[in-house]
Amino acid sequence: MGNSDHHSAWTFLTHHARVLLEIARDPEVRLRDISATIGITERAVQGIVTDLHDAGYLTRDRVGRRNRYGLNLDQKFRHPTEAHAPVRALVDLFSAYEAAAQREPRTANEAGAQRELRTVNSADGAVPTFSAPVMPDGAS
Repeated sequence: MGNSDHHSAWTFLTHHARVLLEIARDPEVRLRDISATIGITERAVQGIVTDLHDAGYLTRDRVGRRNRYGLNLDQKFRHPTEAHAPVRALVDLFSAYEAAAQREPRTANEAGAQRELRTVNSADGAVPTFSAPVMPDGAS
């Protein structure tokens, strides 16, 4: 067997997904800022933006010396196993998570109160389930 101290460097999201999410967070983001945030070269980010543009996932508009990006959130994922779903699902997932994270309790008492609310209906032995915030249709 391999060394248990060795950790693989794989991640769940591709660089393309990360670039798309950064643009969703800030449509006027600079490529160098995306590069610094996700840890790849600016040239790699440029190539990914070109890929996303050519595939119809985003538009670019010049505003002075900067670009403003628009996303086509109804464009479907490219891989056949996800081709039924729009990229909106990915963007909404992270948007909802980030919005919920901003509402996290700031004190131990608030955290305890939230834990009590989540477990109040589990007295019958049922395991409490996680439920993510749901974005209304058409919301972005």
